[in-house]
Amino acid sequence: MNVRHFLDVTDLSARDLHTVLTLAQADISKLGRPLADKGVALIFEKPSNRTRHSMEMAVVQLGGHPIFTRGEEVGFDERETVEDVTRIMAGYHQVIAARVFAHSVLQRMAKVSSVPIINMLSEQSHPLQAIADVLTMRQELGNLNKKTVAWVGDYNNVARSLVEACALEGMHIRLGCPKGYGARDAELNHISKLGAASVEQHSSAQIAASGAHAVHTDVFVSMGQEAETAKRMIDFANFRVDASVMAVADRAAIFMHCLPAHREVEVTAEVIDGAQSRVVLQAHNRMHAARGVLAYLMGVTI
Repeated sequence: MNVRHFLDVTDLSARDLHTVLTLAQADISKLGRPLADKGVALIFEKPSNRTRHSMEMAVVQLGGHPIFTRGEEVGFDERETVEDVTRIMAGYHQVIAARVFAHSVLQRMAKVSSVPIINMLSEQSHPLQAIADVLTMRQELGNLNKKTVAWVGDYNNVARSLVEACALEGMHIRLGCPKGYGARDAELNHISKLGAASVEQHSSAQIAASGAHAVHTDVFVSMGQEAETAKRMIDFANFRVDASVMAVADRAAIFMHCLPAHREVEVTAEVIDGAQSRVVLQAHNRMHAARGVLAYLMGVTI
């Protein structure tokens, strides 16, 4: 089946990413109603505020009808196989989007689906967040080619998708991660091959943020890692983004966080609530990013 899916940022080329971002920023009236009288299934094994609201509104803006479904209602591989759920839902909906624990579930869905599958989050990647992040940085920083982005903290699913998108934009990428929580060499090589201007990894938040135009972080303990909380609080003690970290970044640098945030843990209130923070704009852009991806998968051109 020749169906476009969006499971990872790398499902897009640099040109495709430009198209998605153009569609995301376009006036809604120019996008038409490609989902008119169509359903979009939104399956949530993991809860989310921003993802649900942004996706539902994006679907509505394109003329479609979103249907929210909790993970236990489909019961992947318990009530029904992933494949059976997918084939049946593909007969009802124009798009199926899922927020899952295992990335392999999305891959299995894509293998049998006659309609596009969208990754709303997995343990491997969070591509919709990355689209919103790049959109925000473009709005604030202009052309991102040769600009520097810093990620401070755990090299997790959010970080992976972010740096893949930044690499497609030709940015300098710096990772500041505690030992044992960074990207492996194969991953760094992968990022470099995507078109990054440069890729560096350091075990220092200050070195990673030095001269950066955008500084990103995320929670130190993600959903499902609660048993590691005590150890992670020790391991990440020197990776909180505070005023001293932002002071070494570019004078006009912006701070970004995908939210929800824990103030005084991975970021101080002074930074996340300060003048350099763009977290609210970043969160609002989740809706525009979702609309851009949906329009792209529906073949909209402007």
